[in-house]
Amino acid sequence: MSPDEVLVACHDAALTFGQGPQAVVAVHGANLQIAAGDRLAVIGPSGSGKSSLLHLLAGLEQPTSGTVIRSASLGPYDIGLVFQGDSLIPALSVVENAALALVLADRAEPEARQAALAALDLVDAADLADRLPEEISGGQAQRVAAARVLAQCPRLILADEPTGRLDHATGARVLDALLSAADHIGAALVVTTHDPAVAARLTVRRPMRDGRLLASEEIS
Repeated sequence: MSPDEVLVACHDAALTFGQGPQAVVAVHGANLQIAAGDRLAVIGPSGSGKSSLLHLLAGLEQPTSGTVIRSASLGPYDIGLVFQGDSLIPALSVVENAALALVLADRAEPEARQAALAALDLVDAADLADRLPEEISGGQAQRVAAARVLAQCPRLILADEPTGRLDHATGARVLDALLSAADHIGAALVVTTHDPAVAARLTVRRPMRDGRLLASEEIS
């Protein structure tokens, strides 16, 4: 994978929900390129369109105008998304949730479990392995969701407010794990956040206000 390879590119990409007078424009004409190895923070308040932009990058939403182009080299499990809300499957244990993408990719179950346990350990959640989602807190569930993506070893990690439901120390540990994993596997990392301290740990910051992605702020 070339360090300059563009994994995802948005060209005037907009996303509108609804029609007519009730239409809501979540993203206005965003222009953005994510290359292999990038470290990008999209920073803004709740309701600014950050999650919608991430969904466009991931392919969960299609632009209502403009284009979002993903590299043909990206496979079905090469994009990992850490959702902001609850995303664990209630009937599966924590370690089964963390191993889910690997199992779906036809990895042997013992191998998938080992990778999931290693990822859980990265976010200080290995002791939760055999619990069900209903037996853990919301903050713990967010750590498990991060571990599920880390176990997957994607080429592009999209993390939607990954520290938003965590205390400062645990949030820092999760962000450490995301940054370390991205470095280890050579993945690009995009993090949405409202926290300037989180954004400061990424190489490039793009503020977002009222659905509009603003100019880059690079850290020298």
